Amino acid sequence: MILYVNACVRRDSRTKRLAECLLEKLDEPFTEVRLENIVFPVSNEAFLTKRDELIEAEDFSNPAFSLAKQFAAADKIVIAAPYWDLSFPAALKQYFEHINVRGITFTYTPEGIPKGLCRAKQVYYVMTAGGDYTPEEFGFGYVKALAQGYYGIEDVRLFQAVGLDIEGADAEEILQKSMESIRQM
Repeated sequence: MILYVNACVRRDSRTKRLAECLLEKLDEPFTEVRLENIVFPVSNEAFLTKRDELIEAEDFSNPAFSLAKQFAAADKIVIAAPYWDLSFPAALKQYFEHINVRGITFTYTPEGIPKGLCRAKQVYYVMTAGGDYTPEEFGFGYVKALAQGYYGIEDVRLFQAVGLDIEGADAEEILQKSMESIRQM
């Protein structure tokens, strides 16, 4: 089963269009997590203390761990995240903070090195950007580092359409070219 993590909030999101093209190409059942519909708890001291106690006791029955368990159990993961203000939406960062759970999505080796516990073999990261300046380390690179370094998912692929809002650009043509590359993969 594919887990579709949707960080798009606009009704006519270009990133969502690209992600839907990819989901159609993959042609498998998927579960969608719409980040705009999640109210993440405040990561204050009380929350973190309780969370740490549950993790230490390996008590993952608490609903706070449902997103992490869902992520760890997915066969493939599609993340749709527009590139805003030099990064992905803040809700995606909150999502990663909540799924990054020792004992569910990763563990540590005796040497202190993270070891992934996720079943997925691929993460597909889908993004669009108005401009061409999209440094990898502020978006895709961050997700790739987490997937490979913590979750044990080596195959991390980027699908993007950039330069959509540059004066004179044909945004629809750029999107169609990106969609065609997805269809050809």
